[in-house]
Amino acid sequence: MLELGLKTLIAYLLGSLMGALLVGAARGVDIRESGSGNAGGTNALRTQGFWFAAGVVAIDVGKGIVAVGWLPDFSIPGIALDSSIDRDWLAVSCAAAVVAGHVWPLYHEFRGGKGGATLVGALLMLAPAVVPVAIAGWFLIVLLTGLVGLATMIAAATVPVALWLLGLQSCALMAFSIAMTVFLLWTHRSNIWRMRSGTEPRMTGLWLLRPRTGK
Repeated sequence: MLELGLKTLIAYLLGSLMGALLVGAARGVDIRESGSGNAGGTNALRTQGFWFAAGVVAIDVGKGIVAVGWLPDFSIPGIALDSSIDRDWLAVSCAAAVVAGHVWPLYHEFRGGKGGATLVGALLMLAPAVVPVAIAGWFLIVLLTGLVGLATMIAAATVPVALWLLGLQSCALMAFSIAMTVFLLWTHRSNIWRMRSGTEPRMTGLWLLRPRTGK
């Protein structure tokens, strides 16, 4: 259990390294003071531009990859690998912790992002076959609606379905995917309220199928 606890903690601390704030520090910008105030890729794109957002997403996806692809098998000096711990459950525990660290970063006053990009990084290690399905769903919703928050929530919901259809539904993976779907619905609750009130901003540059208004 010591191995599980320590690696989950390390994953959380890794998740607390916020791409938006690291890139922002290099540029002298705190994007939590711009746009929606969210320290994530979407707000970075809206307020700082493509290349800033690309750096943010690379870091946020990367920490999910490291937390799941490297950390579970890493030998911590002085801590033996615990044979009683199921490796699948250890991996999803690290995945959940790195996403939680992104949402509630220890180093940044617990004000983070919404977890989507870091979840993608974790899924690339846990179940890479479902990632193209989720990304395709994300793009489809953005093309149709321009609503990035809605696209992220629907993309997350496609993951447990894709796991089931592809025959990858281990208990650990399925529990993790369902929990993350619910979690992302919660982190996007402000988006849901804005969508209900009609005030949610749309990503017009990606909303290719938006209605055209005539003169």
